Amino acid sequence: MSNANTNTAVESERGRGHRKVAAILAGGLVLGIGTMATLASWNDSEYATATFTSGTFKLQGSADGTTFTDHAVAGDAASLSFTAPFDNLTPTDTVYAPFAVRLTADTTNDAKVTVTNPVTSGDVNALSYTLIQTKSFGCDAATTGYVLVSDAPLGTAAGAKTFDLTKGSDGAEGTAVNLCFVVTAGAGLAQDQAGSSTWQFQAVSN
Repeated sequence: MSNANTNTAVESERGRGHRKVAAILAGGLVLGIGTMATLASWNDSEYATATFTSGTFKLQGSADGTTFTDHAVAGDAASLSFTAPFDNLTPTDTVYAPFAVRLTADTTNDAKVTVTNPVTSGDVNALSYTLIQTKSFGCDAATTGYVLVSDAPLGTAAGAKTFDLTKGSDGAEGTAVNLCFVVTAGAGLAQDQAGSSTWQFQAVSN
């Protein structure tokens, strides 16, 4: 064999060797890309959750300034203790009854309170009332304070003003608001007249 042929054969073998190396490298590159794809497919997750609970809002009242209970429906209304002669009225008589309201210890919001039109039964003609917010519990002819309702006929709450209640802190009841009902018999009061009035204090959370 001539040197030319020998050189050609060697170069040919070298060429095939280069192609094999190139093929191997290409295979290595493909394998490398496959490895990168596997790494990229790793994944992880993170979760977050929360529980939502509503607050509590309860109003309670007291006719004696000491024992507060819930009177949520008209049928369970607190009995006001009016002074004499509430059961033997004559024209121009005036009688008085104290009351207090507050928010319960578990209440989570302050409140704004509105006095609604009283529900009456029987004959309440010639009877009117004034409602006063007082500094302390008690109600008589000497009582003064912020007038919430002024000389309104029973069954109405004309011009009624609202008042605020503050929730308690550290598990305590809210601060009580003291009230005084003043009922007056007018000149038109009839003999043997009998009737009743039920007031509602409607509280809305702030």
